[in-house]
Amino acid sequence: MKVNGFEDLAIWQESRRINKEIWSLILNSSLTSDYALRNQINRSSGSVMDNIAEGFDRSGNKEFIHFLSIAKASCAELQSQLYRCLDRDYIDIKKFNELKDATVILGKRIGAFMSYLNKSNIRGSKFGNT
Repeated sequence: MKVNGFEDLAIWQESRRINKEIWSLILNSSLTSDYALRNQINRSSGSVMDNIAEGFDRSGNKEFIHFLSIAKASCAELQSQLYRCLDRDYIDIKKFNELKDATVILGKRIGAFMSYLNKSNIRGSKFGNT
């Protein structure tokens, strides 16, 4: 399968979906008035998709893996912030479990993709090898 842009990556698409759900949570709960946590959770959910995109566009395998590592860590940060939202009653347990499970799965998929890239002979388009 040829990937034309980061938008074609399933991990980016899933991170975008999660980001949209986080934004909906911010807009539709009392989290909107908890400025510090609201800003942190908005930044970490955006960081996942942004780092996937930035790493992809670096056009080098090692750089991409580095940015995927940051995206994976942002998934863990987002999970921690979801616990804070639960503890402060900004989110019910059902929605918490949905979002937490989605971030756990996404983190695993990012990790699997990193492992694939590490084992691959593909070095990136800037090396003339895609």
